[in-house]
Order: sequence, then C-alpha cells, then structure tokens
Amino acid sequence: MGYKSRVSDAVVRRLPMYYRHLRELEKAGVVRISSQELGERMNLTASQIRQDINCFGGFGQQGYGYHVSNLKERIGEILGLNHEYHVIIVGAGNIGRAVANYAGFAKEGFHIQAMFDVSPALVGIDVHGILVQPMDKLEAWLSAHKVDIAVLAVPASCAQEICDELVNGGVRAVWNFAPVDLNLPQGVAVNNVHLSDSLHILSYRMNEKELFEAIDAARNQDRNNP
Repeated sequence: MGYKSRVSDAVVRRLPMYYRHLRELEKAGVVRISSQELGERMNLTASQIRQDINCFGGFGQQGYGYHVSNLKERIGEILGLNHEYHVIIVGAGNIGRAVANYAGFAKEGFHIQAMFDVSPALVGIDVHGILVQPMDKLEAWLSAHKVDIAVLAVPASCAQEICDELVNGGVRAVWNFAPVDLNLPQGVAVNNVHLSDSLHILSYRMNEKELFEAIDAARNQDRNNP
C-alpha cells in the first residue's frame, strides 16, 4: 500500500506562502508575530494559521506568538529547503528556458544540471550556462547522474512517455508544465502546472460579481413567477 500523506493538500499549498511572508518579515526586522497579525497579512484567520502550523508541532508560545526567524527556518526544513536538489529540464522551448534562466532556484538549493530537447534548432544552444543536449542522451544521463527533480516542458502528446522514462531513470519528482495530468507511481511526486488554469481563475474573479448578480436576479424572477 502506498504512503498516504498526513497533511492535506490545502495545508501543503499554504506552506510556501508562510515561508515567503516570514522571509519578508525577517528582512524587515520583525522579531515576533502573532497568529492574528500573520493571518491579517496572509488573508487567513488566526485559527487557520494555528491549525496549519500545529500539523507539524507547536512552534508558538502563548502570549508571545511566533518567533519569525525560527518559524521561517522550521517551515523551510518542513519544505525540504535545507537540502540540495539536482534538477534537469526536458524541453528547451520558452517555458524550459524561462525556468533555466531564473537564478532564484539555485539560491534555494535547486540546481539545474542539464537540459534536453528534440529540436535540432535548440540542441547545442547555451541557456544560462547549460548546453541543451539531444533527447537520445537522456537515458545515459539518468544512468550516470543523480536526478531528484525533472522539469517537464514538452507537448502533451509525448509528456507521459517522457515522464515514464524519467521515473524509470530514478527521478523522484516531476514539475510538469505539459498541458496534461500525468500518471505516476506511488513514491514519485508531481506538480502539474497548467498555465491556462490561472488565467481561467483570473477571468472568473473578474466576472464573479456580475455572475452572481445575474444568478440572484434569475432566482428572484422565479420566485415572483411561480
């Protein structure tokens, strides 16, 4: 039987937010903060803050709140940011190159070691100091190197096949930018990033008020015309 997480996905999704806000507070010189103050900053209730953090043990002190630097460090450890990770990118198109060019990943311990692509126009180019290699060298690379995370930025039609090759090569996690949800075995983590989903959410938020005004108007009309 596969491992079942003890923590809900919703809590896990909020952990990077906690880390980011605490890092900003630390840089601003804030030493301690209450769950109420942190909740107001993050648009969460104080109760939600305490519930989330208590999933991993009690880090606060009644009457004092949370020590900002200590809590940031602890959440960083929970997120695994006290480790170094070897990363490869499969797909050297716009998304793959954007990931490779972002210097912030290395600062947090995510080190991009190699890139691969099938396009002759991209193979051999230098992306932020990394030479793009042909896909037929991927299997050999996986055999010779430890790879913790693979960034998958390829078309949907070939994403699952490449993902299977990555998993067979020992990759422990896949950051998937292909517009398809991947099937992975137990023990291999995946984060499917569908860029259009974010735009759809923005579109909904822009039109939410008008949507529910129309729904309410229709309900009132039905009540008035039984």
